[in-house]
Amino acid sequence: MDSISEGEFGELLTTFKRDAIHLEQRDAYGTEIELPYMAKWAAGEPDDLAWLNDWCESLREHVAAGRSVRRARIVSEPLSDYQRWSYSIAQPMVDAGEDIRWVPRRRVSSLALPGNDFYLFDDRLAVFLIYAGNGLAMDRLASADPADLKLCRSAFEQVWKLSIPHRDYEAV
Repeated sequence: MDSISEGEFGELLTTFKRDAIHLEQRDAYGTEIELPYMAKWAAGEPDDLAWLNDWCESLREHVAAGRSVRRARIVSEPLSDYQRWSYSIAQPMVDAGEDIRWVPRRRVSSLALPGNDFYLFDDRLAVFLIYAGNGLAMDRLASADPADLKLCRSAFEQVWKLSIPHRDYEAV
């Protein structure tokens, strides 16, 4: 597996041809983009979510072109502060066309899952997202190995079958 840059990853998010799937397995993240907005939320300050506009526009373009974007979030319950915040900002992305679903961790106990979060683009490239213990993004490892692609697709589809659509999930 080879590391890819943030720019290369960003290009993958916009140039896939058919579908992009994303499996999240952590209860907390600390991405540099999100931290200031999560801090506002924790302080009870309003957020107009304008910082999500570019991603939502990209989602609308994907949907208009017939491409699918799905995200499954495996979460512990009760939700961590990060996941409660994430739940609170998900609707604009859902409205823009991303199918976001929630999976209580207890539902996936018997599933074999990759060791890291990942994106799978068109069943041709998996990008494993590597995080530090505090949730900060450390690296992105790309793989076109058929075994990795098969593992990611299989794991995602198994999780997806157990997932709850955002509109139906009640944050606990």
